[in-house]
Parts: sequence; structure tokens; C-alpha cells
Amino acid sequence: MRKISLLLVAADAALTVLALVTAYFVRFGVAPGFDDLFSHGGARVLVVAGIVIITGFFCELYRLDQAYRGTDLLARIAVTMLLSMLILSAFYYLVPEAMIGRGILSLSLISCGAMQFLLRRGLVALGGLSGFAQRVLVLGVGPLAEVMQKTILLSQGRYLLAGFVQPAADIMTVPCDQVIGQVDRIRDLVREQRASKVVVAITERRGVLPVKDLLFCKLSGIDVLDSPSFYEMLTGKLLIENIQPSWFIYSNGFRINSFKKFYKRAGDVLFSMFGVFLALPLFPLVAMLIKLDSSGPILFRQVRVGERGKEFSILKFRTMRQDAEKETGAVWASKNDPRITRIGGFLRKSRLDELPQLFNVLRGEMSFVGPRPERPEFVGQLSEKIPYYEKRHFVKPGLTGWAQVCYPYGSSEQDALEKLRYDLYYIKNYSLILDLFIVLETIKVVLYNRGGR
Repeated sequence: MRKISLLLVAADAALTVLALVTAYFVRFGVAPGFDDLFSHGGARVLVVAGIVIITGFFCELYRLDQAYRGTDLLARIAVTMLLSMLILSAFYYLVPEAMIGRGILSLSLISCGAMQFLLRRGLVALGGLSGFAQRVLVLGVGPLAEVMQKTILLSQGRYLLAGFVQPAADIMTVPCDQVIGQVDRIRDLVREQRASKVVVAITERRGVLPVKDLLFCKLSGIDVLDSPSFYEMLTGKLLIENIQPSWFIYSNGFRINSFKKFYKRAGDVLFSMFGVFLALPLFPLVAMLIKLDSSGPILFRQVRVGERGKEFSILKFRTMRQDAEKETGAVWASKNDPRITRIGGFLRKSRLDELPQLFNVLRGEMSFVGPRPERPEFVGQLSEKIPYYEKRHFVKPGLTGWAQVCYPYGSSEQDALEKLRYDLYYIKNYSLILDLFIVLETIKVVLYNRGGR
């Protein structure tokens, strides 16, 4: 999904360049010379394209899990172009030598917006045609095959279920009319259904996996995937219940070496110092509001589980009344939690209560990006009930994480399971680019007030 988003970003960059060239031609009747738009290494064009893409990101033009209606899409593109115009005007005021004429800029943004709208509507139309979707043959007819069917339905038309193939031994729970044949005909079924992928979703594989036939499909150019890998590719999370320990050992990923740890720590120190510098003026204001709103300390310290299971004290601005758990003990926060103070509710929704954790990052107890640290009382319970839960502690916990930008606030064991899917996906696929993407998504979460409780 991220690859498709990057392709869409690249397409928008190309459309911006095309729009600038077109606007220049419309304005002056001739094609622009190299120095008109592409001087200084193309910096003029790169600035416009970069700002259009950044504003488009915050207006959610690159979210593939959202199928926007025409009017909604048009409104988002209009806001993107308006914000781009305002930001570029401010930039040109500060850097006048990079300026592109207002007439050309206005025409280019209008034409760029129109082309973005046509591109996205065209992609939606093509995605709705079965000929442009990848056809998937699912080997299996049991509960795991049902999960693959639901996953395919969530792919926004990029994948199409070609049918189920019944193995030698598997309890049938899928609709009978969607089972198109037996496993001994899988080669013919792949050809007849024009399938580009075969997903192995057999509940019990021992002695029933058609190795020769699957190898034939693989060498014939057909992608053969196990169900956890296909699920991960489409959803950005891991199918924990159906993963064997050997899958963790042999799969690509889960490789956080010394070099990655070094540049991640260097980035944490740099950005946490910068964050403290920016947030420092807010600290006395927030402290005053907390004191005026309720009695008790300004800062709240709580024991959390960090990297390798080591416990540490997390710092937060206090958002609940003092001694909130005196009678109940450790419990999850709930929606409209009566323990939360008036100012506390605002601090939680705006995420300002998390600012003191910048000092946890500086001390090396946390990272900017990683799984959110959990309380020891809950870690013990969840580790007993959820497979691989303790594996999230192989990296430092973070101020924000993949689960926080993909899943709303959770207060149950089922929510903890869903978040673990995302946390393990992050650990498996860790990269600097993914960290940057999560930070940008976190800014959107705060701006749109999503998930706070």
C-alpha cells in the first residue's frame, strides 16, 4: 500500500511540473526556457512540487484506505491548492529570488488541481474494472481462507478473489459455490482463472501441501504467498494467531542492527532537544492550568515496561484527579472517563500531556517512534493471553507508533491484540522512511483530533 502511495506522490510531482509548463505557455504563448522554471538545479519547480505534495498529504490525498466521493475529493484538492498558494506566497516573500509569477503560479495550481482530480477519479474507475485487479486463488476452504477473503474485500478493488481451491484435508467454512475445484487441479485452475497470485491458507498443512504444484506455479511466474505474508502486504499489520515461531525466524525483516540503532538514537536526541526547545514556553502555561483546575502534582509519573522488559518511570502532565486508582487499582482509561479533569481532557485530545516524555527520550528510555509503553500490570495479563506479546519489547517504546496512527485508542484485550499486530509490523519493517511517515501521520492525528481519550 505504501508503494502505491509513493507512486501517487511521484505522479503528483510530475503533474505539478506539467502544470507549471502549461501555465507558462498559456500565459506567454511560448514554451518556457530552462532559466524560466528550471534554474538553480530545478529548485523553483521542486519547491512548488514539494509544497503541493506536503499539503496534499495533510489533506489526506494519499490515503488509500479512503474512497472519497467526488465532491469530497474536489474539496480536499481545493483546500490543498489554496494552502499551497498561501505557503508559497509566504516562502516567496522570504526568498524572492525563487519566485514564480503570481499569474503563472495561480494558473498552474488550478490546472494541477484539475489533473489531480482527473487522475484519482480515473484510478477509481479503473480499480472498479475486474480486468485491472489482480486475481487471487486461495488454497484452503477453512477459517483462515475466510480471513483471506475478507482481506481481499478490503483492498479497494486492487485484488479480486478468483475462488477457493479445496485441499485434501480442511474443514469447509467458506461458501460452497465459491469453491472452484480440488487441489489436484490447481495448475489448471490457475490458468483458467488467470490468477496472478496463489495464497496458501490451509489450516493444517502437514502432509497436504501440494509442494510440486506450488513450485510449478512459482516457476511459471505466479506469486505464491503464505496467508500471513499476504495479510501483512494488504493491511500493514501481522496475522498473529496464524504465525508460527519459524515464520519470525525465516521471514524478511526483524533486523534492527547496530547501525540502525545508532542513527535512530542520534535522531531521537536531536529531535527531542529541538522539541524541548519549542515546547518549553508551553510548560509553565500548562502547569498553571493544571494547578487551577484541580489539586495535586503537575507531573504524573507511572511505571511502564520498556526495551527488553526493563521498567522505567514515564513522565506526563497529570490529566486525572489525584489518587484516581486508589480504590480500583490499575484499569484502562475509558471513553468519557470520570477520573479525567476538565483540563486533562483537553491535554489528552491535543496530546500536550505527552510533552514531558521528551525527557524520557533524552534519557534513552524511549524513542520518538516505537510501540507505546504499557504498564507492568497489563503486560503480565496480556502476555499470558496474546501470543508474541512480549516481542514488542525488543525495541524502545515510543512517543508515537504505527499502531497509534493506524488504530484508535484501545481499552480492552481485543484492542491490545489489534495494536500488537501493528507494533510487530513496525518492528519487522523498521526503516527511517517508515519513522518519518509515522511522525507525519501523527501530526495529522493531532490536527484532526483522532483517537484521543
